[in-house]
Amino acid sequence: MLEISNLRSALIGPISLVVGAGECVAIEGMSGAGKSLFVRAIADLDPNEGSIILNGDPRDKMDADRWRSRVALLPAESGWWSDHVRDHFHDGTRTQALLHAVGLGQALDWGVDRLSTGERQRLALVRALARSPEVLLLDEPTAALDSASIASVDALLGGELERGVAMILVTHDSDQARRFARRRYRMADGRLSPVTEPG
Repeated sequence: MLEISNLRSALIGPISLVVGAGECVAIEGMSGAGKSLFVRAIADLDPNEGSIILNGDPRDKMDADRWRSRVALLPAESGWWSDHVRDHFHDGTRTQALLHAVGLGQALDWGVDRLSTGERQRLALVRALARSPEVLLLDEPTAALDSASIASVDALLGGELERGVAMILVTHDSDQARRFARRRYRMADGRLSPVTEPG
């Protein structure tokens, strides 16, 4: 369980939210509303205040690497620090299975410069999942994907929910929010409010 209490930064909050194991909460809203800042704050990538507890363990009692291995962020635009795809991954059985699940089984042998935007997005998801996180923060995870790739990513995310991963899904895609989320929120001016319309 992810327990967020009074999380705030210069442009968001205060926000309090609890996400259970195996639950997906969707965050919708206009561009610039603070959705990406919210998940970056949870991942502790930007200065923020408040309390975050994961399965009884306070964030402020963990070093950054340990926190980010348990709470993985898939940003809208992924970073690549080497020219070779393989350098961004710890090769292993789980990584290979995830790569095959998104149709990129041979991608470790590729150069980053040959990747399409959609391939980068799917590989970034694999990179986030390879460490078996307890929480997955998804910022527009399928925005650059075609329908077949969306289906493969949806199947993968469904499997992670069954595994008990807690998810926060930032999306402009209301259909995707309805497919995955038990609860939906709209963000405006850095604050959350429940989405109450049917569906």
